[in-house]
Amino acid sequence: MNGISGIRLLKLKPIYRLQFEPVQRAYVLLYPEGMVKLNRSASEILLRCDGTRDVDALIADLEAAFNTREIGGEVLAFVGEADRRGWLE
Repeated sequence: MNGISGIRLLKLKPIYRLQFEPVQRAYVLLYPEGMVKLNRSASEILLRCDGTRDVDALIADLEAAFNTREIGGEVLAFVGEADRRGWLE
C-alpha cells in the first residue's frame, strides 16, 4: 500500500472530526462539505488513528480488543481506502 505500511503513524487530518452521533446511533466523520456515517468496524479503526500507532500496532490493538486474529487484510484495505480518500495524514 502506498505509504500505509512501515513506520508511518496513522492520524486523521485536522479537517476531519470523528464523533458519535446519537441520532444516527453511529460514529460519523465530519468535514466541511458533509459527513460520512461509519459502520462499527470503520469506527473502531479510525478511533485508533490518533497518531500513536502504525498499521501493525493498529492491527495488533484491534485483534487484542476483539479477541480475534487474521484481520490484517481487512484493516489494510480500509486504511488504504481512508488514505485514498484523503482522511489520513
